[in-house]
Amino acid sequence: MAKTEFKDDSVAEHIEKTEMSSVGEEHSDNGQITAAVQKSPAEQKLVKKINWTVLPFIWFIVFIQFADKSALSGAAVLGMLEETGTSPTQYSLLGSIFFVGYIAYQLPNSFIIQRLPISKYLGTLLVFWGISVACTALCHTFGQLAACRILLGLFEAGTYPCLFILVNAMYRRQEQSAIYGFLYMSNGSGTIISALITYGIVNMKDTHGISLWRWNYIIFGVMTVLTGIVTFFFMPDIPLSRWFRLTEDEKEIVEQRIQDNSVVRNREVKVYQYWECLKEPRFYLIGLATFANHLSNGGLVVFSTPFVKTLGFSSVDSILLQMPSAAVSVLFCFVGVFIHRKTNSYVIAAAVCSGIAMIGCILLVCLPHSTIKLLGYYPSWACSGSYVMLLTMVASNVSGYSKKLFYNAMVMIMYTLGNFAGPLIMLSYEAPVYRTGMITFAAGNLTVFLCIATTSYLASRTNKERLRNGPVGETDAHLNLTDREDPNFIYKL
Repeated sequence: MAKTEFKDDSVAEHIEKTEMSSVGEEHSDNGQITAAVQKSPAEQKLVKKINWTVLPFIWFIVFIQFADKSALSGAAVLGMLEETGTSPTQYSLLGSIFFVGYIAYQLPNSFIIQRLPISKYLGTLLVFWGISVACTALCHTFGQLAACRILLGLFEAGTYPCLFILVNAMYRRQEQSAIYGFLYMSNGSGTIISALITYGIVNMKDTHGISLWRWNYIIFGVMTVLTGIVTFFFMPDIPLSRWFRLTEDEKEIVEQRIQDNSVVRNREVKVYQYWECLKEPRFYLIGLATFANHLSNGGLVVFSTPFVKTLGFSSVDSILLQMPSAAVSVLFCFVGVFIHRKTNSYVIAAAVCSGIAMIGCILLVCLPHSTIKLLGYYPSWACSGSYVMLLTMVASNVSGYSKKLFYNAMVMIMYTLGNFAGPLIMLSYEAPVYRTGMITFAAGNLTVFLCIATTSYLASRTNKERLRNGPVGETDAHLNLTDREDPNFIYKL
């Protein structure tokens, strides 16, 4: 094998404990390492400490983020449209316009996140978006609602990229599918809890002369601001954070884990890593899959409660019937992670999750428009499992700090575009069936599977070549090499 050229001449003076070296030479015919890193009792204890410290923050931040974003759906059946003079077409636009701010901030965010402490940065964003949510309660016109939705999208835009890099830094590559599953399950549990809160608001009967839909935004806004304050001061954002109360032995274990996950915080922005992303076919495949997956997510989130109400349910019942859809979303996050951990295959996990979601969307087209349509509506949320696989692919298979941030930014941009386009495909003149939207969502789920399968095939070819040639030199995660620069990097399939 030809000698690999690196950006840093000191590469050969360091050692990276990658899966190729720490796991051994056991690998399957498809070019994937099949044995997992065996954790000592001390490391298992450390992981529990990390989980109990980090995961509560992840859960509550994702919960409040999804609750704030989806509050629009509940408000739509609690009188917001009538009070603000918002038409059905304008309501569809409100669902999409959120993502104008969201997408506008992604590239600046990828630069800022590399410069500032994550806990301080994310905490500040939470406070500002909480204020935006609370201010929505003061709106009396469509224009005011639109302005608040754009600001909400702007301040929420940094949430997932911050959490992604936090997970990348804290957990081994083999642990990350479960953590991303947990992260996305938080969306589903957030829907369940927010539905219960909204149900409680319904029974407030315009307390203090304030409309029910306005209370929805006031309560969630205050919760978000409080979450931001706690995050700013108390969330651990580096593996050696003082909040973990690490012993000297645990600090050594943390260093070993850093070598495995190949994520070391680096404030220097390496532009050449951005260009490397743009030259990779998988960059566009993952982007396309993310966009396609979130077409249905965007459309169903915005129209969820109003759509269910058209099936013959009351406003209150249509709110409560969002809880099963959230449960399905949580379930398929778990299913996707379970299948991946049992088969070591993103493709199989995506085939199951995207396949079931596609069947759900087809049923929404074919079934009569009555309560029986719930048999298609609920399975359509299985797409959450496929998105967990996409997130895990980026987390496990992209190294180089600037490169990983750029990939995360791309994922969020395509996530945004998908969610922006989804509600617009729900054409008002096709209400309440929305045939074009449902057919497009079904095609999107098929596209997700094909993109993941192609990406895994390309990674498998690279793995076979690297395993055939064996380890080349010695590298170190602290050198901030990309997965293309490091010939010892083995991709997860």
